[in-house]
Amino acid sequence: MKQLAAIFLIGLMMIGISSFKYRATKSSVATTDTNKWPAKFGFGHPVTQVEIDAWDIDIRPDGKGLPIGQGTVSKGRAIYVQKCVACHGEGGKNQVEVKTIGPALISDTVLKARNKTIGNYWPYATTLFDYIRRAMPYPQPGSLTNTEVYSLSAYLLNANHVTADTIQNAKTLPKVVMPARKLFVFDDRKGGPEIK
Repeated sequence: MKQLAAIFLIGLMMIGISSFKYRATKSSVATTDTNKWPAKFGFGHPVTQVEIDAWDIDIRPDGKGLPIGQGTVSKGRAIYVQKCVACHGEGGKNQVEVKTIGPALISDTVLKARNKTIGNYWPYATTLFDYIRRAMPYPQPGSLTNTEVYSLSAYLLNANHVTADTIQNAKTLPKVVMPARKLFVFDDRKGGPEIK
């Protein structure tokens, strides 16, 4: 009986090996697409300048691209509690007993601090505005008004002890000197492929 079972199993293995070889041989045969595809599929349209402008929202370190408007620390604190605390925690600081979805945003400005936060790691305050406007809040990115983004920027810069200013706008934000700015340098190498 054992011999019969062994022969049966060997037979199944041989069938499996031969079908694998057949599939491998068959799949290596080149196939040609014989469908006649149309020049256009009938969806989409050429992008307009208005559509490009709606997506062209980047902010440079020198402030170019910042919209009009302004925000205050007090409004920013209220917006933070309403729209940011769920992911970043109360006060934006790491709390050992609470695991948050997002990273801590507020810490001291000591450059050798354990947690990299806005106050001790980000090189430009304008990047803060750009990132908040583009990616926050997590479940609804891009839903904040410019006033809300300026207010959140003012609050976070103030809470990180980067600035005592209570108002941020397109004129004041680029002038903020972040503590970590000196740690970032421009890549000015020459003589090879340059990516800027």
